[in-house]
Amino acid sequence: MAAETTVLVVKGMTCGHCAQAVTTELSAVEGVTSVEVADVVPNHDTAVTVHHEGPITSETLAEAVDEAGYQVVL
Repeated sequence: MAAETTVLVVKGMTCGHCAQAVTTELSAVEGVTSVEVADVVPNHDTAVTVHHEGPITSETLAEAVDEAGYQVVL
């Protein structure tokens, strides 16, 4: 499988704990190899880069972010 990268824009994160919650949920998705969260700035959307093997739908990743209590901006 080829390595792929998906960049999500996440709304609602305000601190490092938020970033950790999102990272944990995304890392649990089968095929995800790593997650990088940009600097979290309160009241701003945050870029989250997800590296994965093979295709993973944006919907699957959005569901993981939702499980963490945040929302992907489409």
